[in-house]
Amino acid sequence: MATTTTSNTKDLEDKFKDILGPTDKAVDREARERLITARVGLLLKQPFFGNLATRLTLTNADEWCPTAATDGRKFYYNSRFIMMLADENECEFLFGHEVLHAVYEHIGRRVDNEHEAQLSNIAADYCVNGDLVQQKVGTMITTVPCLHETKYYGWSYEQVYKDLYDNAEKIDISSLVDQMLDEHLDNEQSTNESEGNGSGSDEKESKSKRPKLSEEELKEIKDEMKEALVNAAKQTNNAGQLPSGVKRLLSDITEPKMNWRELLRQQLESTIKSDFTFARPSRRGWHMDAILPGMKNDQMIDIALAIDSSGSMDDKMLTDIKSEVKGITEEFQNFRIHLFSFDTKVHHPQEFTSDNLDDITEYEIHGGGGTDFGCMFDYLKEELIEPKRLVVFTDGYPWDTWGDPNYCETVWIIHSNDNPTPPFGTWAKYEEE
Repeated sequence: MATTTTSNTKDLEDKFKDILGPTDKAVDREARERLITARVGLLLKQPFFGNLATRLTLTNADEWCPTAATDGRKFYYNSRFIMMLADENECEFLFGHEVLHAVYEHIGRRVDNEHEAQLSNIAADYCVNGDLVQQKVGTMITTVPCLHETKYYGWSYEQVYKDLYDNAEKIDISSLVDQMLDEHLDNEQSTNESEGNGSGSDEKESKSKRPKLSEEELKEIKDEMKEALVNAAKQTNNAGQLPSGVKRLLSDITEPKMNWRELLRQQLESTIKSDFTFARPSRRGWHMDAILPGMKNDQMIDIALAIDSSGSMDDKMLTDIKSEVKGITEEFQNFRIHLFSFDTKVHHPQEFTSDNLDDITEYEIHGGGGTDFGCMFDYLKEELIEPKRLVVFTDGYPWDTWGDPNYCETVWIIHSNDNPTPPFGTWAKYEEE
């Protein structure tokens, strides 16, 4: 990962030596004109980012903020820093940076200690800057170092944070903190004291002037941002070009999600055709002294159940899955379950029917490598298995393709925090009861 040299650090300290302090009205006037011009540029070139940027109120923060910040309602800026930027294109990048912090709900994340706060803020900047570079929003700022790694393209905040946490001993965290572009605001309960590019002598005083957000304010801002996000996407000509993280958020907001148990039951029951029969009366008529026909479910439920064994599924999830499938299928007379685990190839395939259904609770997953959804479909084709449904439990992060959308109807149960959206089939988020 990139680091800041001693020479560059000294240059940066000199550049920001007098950045905090009383506002010079003439400088502030020029800075605001530059920011307004940049917002207009975003509206013309990147309507999604432009629409969200224009809803942020420009607010001078020369006394406490060395660069910029946002609380989701205001765009805080240091007028001297704005005038240090090379041109309006860098201002556009800065607006995009603050907009995505608000969209991804990076504002006011609660942290338990300073180390976690630093990793959290670094992860947030990696995600935001990567999206902006890929979407060609303005020009990446050169006045201060910016955190940017191509390896994190397409990663969620949670994934980046975990990678940083797992490799913390190998990383110069203080150097990465120095490369953070902006100030990250805290909530009232946070222990985080964010580090910025301000001078050491003004640090204590400037921190006392930083706005802090209550839990109620954070909730209100979150709700406002959801509405603004949907409206901005509607006004975007090519919503397909939005960052993947934004598209996932939009999907979560605009597409109602069914509970995974309900979805699983619905999908399994829909594979059979039911008929009515008086040989199995319905209990619904008992209280009316009437005999009503019951359901006759004689067709076979024939499904394939695939479990991602790349290491992201714990024992609790596996128990939930097996118990739920067992509970649904044992209500029917005829069923067949092709159960297997997979990583980059299929492991431990077994078939369960009414004769051995109890054994499904003892099934153990095998594997533990990467994730290749294509291997599931290859296996089914090679074994001439044509299930009425393929149910896949996974974190939703294949290394390549999601597989064959045309082979069979597929149901995805996703158990990652940021809910990657499958390109085909139906899906629900795994949640514990």
